[in-house]
Amino acid sequence: MKYSGAFEVVRADHAGVQVRNQMAEIFADGFSQWLTYFSKDRDVTAKAFAHMFVLDQFYVALAGDRVAAFGACTDCQSFSLELQSAPLRRHLGWFKGSMAALILKREFQKPFVDPPAETGSVEFIGTALSFRGQGAASAVIKHMLVHLPYRNYLIEEVADTNVPAIRLYEKLGFTEYKRKSLSPRQARISGINHMLSLRLEKA
Repeated sequence: MKYSGAFEVVRADHAGVQVRNQMAEIFADGFSQWLTYFSKDRDVTAKAFAHMFVLDQFYVALAGDRVAAFGACTDCQSFSLELQSAPLRRHLGWFKGSMAALILKREFQKPFVDPPAETGSVEFIGTALSFRGQGAASAVIKHMLVHLPYRNYLIEEVADTNVPAIRLYEKLGFTEYKRKSLSPRQARISGINHMLSLRLEKA
């Protein structure tokens, strides 16, 4: 069903709904290509990763009491996700939970080297399946661009196969400035050839 109302965008820690669990479900759906090794059960994956969102770094688009989309924006020094071993092991088992903590922490909590001044890092944009194509993710990003104080915004490492996301970012004014090739083995396993980085400079 298409949502016909306007989305309300608020910081996630001010949402006043079961925001963490809903965000985890969206995360499990949207990032499944990275997570299926740890569990093919979407509900298990959502429970395992629900703890990790640093809510004051995230913004959510609300349709009533439902989270339609979310995204984070950091100062390129703070982390938007904080993975903890205990809940990962509890839901995924000791071995896979430990592997998730080790591998994904390296990927998701990667610090910027000499981050540029006055720059925000837009991260982990996700949309609920039932709200895709309705402007929810766009509403989140536009809110951040208008209300946050940065002059420049980066979006790092978007898979070249994620064409809808790339089109959305370009529509909002982001342009590609870098791409990284995956190894032949990584490309064969993931189906991804390049990871793109985009940026936007406010006028």
